[in-house]
Amino acid sequence: QVQLVETGGGLVQTGGSLSLSCAPSGRPITTFRRLAWFRQAPGKEREFVAGIRWNGGLTYYADSVQDRFTISKDDAKNTGYLQMNSLKPEDTAVYICAVDTTSWMSIANPTEYNYWGQGTQVTVSA
Repeated sequence: QVQLVETGGGLVQTGGSLSLSCAPSGRPITTFRRLAWFRQAPGKEREFVAGIRWNGGLTYYADSVQDRFTISKDDAKNTGYLQMNSLKPEDTAVYICAVDTTSWMSIANPTEYNYWGQGTQVTVSA
């Protein structure tokens, strides 16, 4: 059974930075093919934030976070990351990582991921 453990959430002021981590337990991260971060604010639908494909290391970002957030992974540390800079109050949400073993499926569609973490709260104060 694969479990994804997210860490790094917290409270930060507008303009600040946070780094989120996502580590799968029970299975090496190299056995997956895609990793994505989604977020969900109260009363809103889950939305795609950023994704990375192992094949070619291609990265994808939602327009709202482009040039502020950076997704990456470190195979040696068995961990995926989301570096968030220039945070805004509208970035406040629970951030959830997801991985999957298929390489060709949509990077931004949450229904096409089989493994999910529990989420970590990110709160950006005005």
